[in-house]
Amino acid sequence: MTDRAPPSQANTMQETFRVFFEEHFDYVYRSLRRLGVQERDLEDVTHDVFLEVHAAWSRFDRTRPPKPWLFAFAFRFASDYRRLARHRNVPTADMDLVNDRPDLAADAALVDAANRTLVSQALDAIDLDRRAIVVLHDIDEVPVTEIATALGIPVNTAYSRLRLGREDFAGAVKRLRARER
Repeated sequence: MTDRAPPSQANTMQETFRVFFEEHFDYVYRSLRRLGVQERDLEDVTHDVFLEVHAAWSRFDRTRPPKPWLFAFAFRFASDYRRLARHRNVPTADMDLVNDRPDLAADAALVDAANRTLVSQALDAIDLDRRAIVVLHDIDEVPVTEIATALGIPVNTAYSRLRLGREDFAGAVKRLRARER
């Protein structure tokens, strides 16, 4: 006797995962970019994340929101990625925080791009553990309790990292703006 699902059930599970992959690929891609994965590696690392997500698919609690769960995978992959020597001290390319604004006039689009670049550079200056909390909470609007659960850390630690990450972010923005002047 095998533990394999019947063919029709296996096809349904694969189809469910395929739909999940298509719905969340962009989110994982953007999360990895926000966590410092370089543009040239984003697609490969995103696919690597989904390979691990697929392996853990049976453990996914479908009653919980998927983004914190997916972000935990992205965080681990970004952490491993950034530890590699060839990726150290390489600033993240201009990041796509939210760039769904084709209605902007040219001058407003330039300001929007400059702001995205500033945010990207400021996030690069934050320690990855703090950066993850700031991205999840302040950009993705995930509650701190869900972040703590997804990352497997105490809630108070998550709040502390959020506070310190925001301070680091504000300091980085101040330094970057002073350098521009």
